[in-house]
Amino acid sequence: MSRRRKGRDVNGILVIDKPQDVTSNGILQQVKRLFGAAKAGHTGALDPLATGVLPLCFGEATKFSQMMLDSDKAYIATARLGVRTETGDSEGAVVEERPVPAGLDAAALEPVLDRFRGAIQQVPSMYSALKHKGRPLYEYAREGIEIERPSRPVTIYELTLLDVREDELDIAVSCTKGTYIRSLVEDIGEALGCGAHVIALRRTMASGFTLADAVPVDRLEAMRERDESLDGLLVAPDAALSMFPEQVLSGPALVSIINGQPVRIPDQLEEGFVRLYGDERFVGLAEAFPEGEVTKLVPRRLVKNG
Repeated sequence: MSRRRKGRDVNGILVIDKPQDVTSNGILQQVKRLFGAAKAGHTGALDPLATGVLPLCFGEATKFSQMMLDSDKAYIATARLGVRTETGDSEGAVVEERPVPAGLDAAALEPVLDRFRGAIQQVPSMYSALKHKGRPLYEYAREGIEIERPSRPVTIYELTLLDVREDELDIAVSCTKGTYIRSLVEDIGEALGCGAHVIALRRTMASGFTLADAVPVDRLEAMRERDESLDGLLVAPDAALSMFPEQVLSGPALVSIINGQPVRIPDQLEEGFVRLYGDERFVGLAEAFPEGEVTKLVPRRLVKNG
């Protein structure tokens, strides 16, 4: 006997402006309930301390959550200098205090920040969600167990000093996936010789969405109280896939792709993912493989009714 599905079919992406002191999963469950949606997921958790851009995927859009997770991100962070904590942020216990260098200003900070621009190696925090033997590292950390963590390559596209005060600095960061801002701030603190931790973090961009696209949760709650539909706030799944080139199909090629079959088209495309459209509708993602004068398209993620 098949289990009845709870909730209604909702398809699309909603960008939430995550508030502080709640988990990403907590926000996901709250918004899923407000929509009455059967299926939903987020595209990479923000720490409870952090606020800002949190794209949520519903229904067919969940098929593209991994691509969104792999996208570049941007943040604004405030660092407290002279204090290290267990977690690298203000939620952790203080483990060390050191004096902040006197006369710290933009001129003194720029050479230090420049060491962290471009391709760097970063050791993830023990208080991260990375898994070791099936368990997130933060679970080991809470048990007092230290796991050796190899450094990982990340790229800091932009690292801008926004403001510096006596024992605090504000930075804007644009980076690749997998970059830990807490680790970046800790490393900057070590380079300054005084240590540091994050006291405020706001994600300003993820999956191509910015704060201008983000909706506060209390707005959703107010709309539901007025019995207004929330569906108009959703954007189509392909709105998060603009980093991939577009390819329009028609005729037999379109039919074959929709049926999950690879096709060859008389176009010379670069290798990689492409967004597919047909009959003026988004069909899904395919992977392109150049073969001389033609390109083989292999369907990877297709939307229903595409």
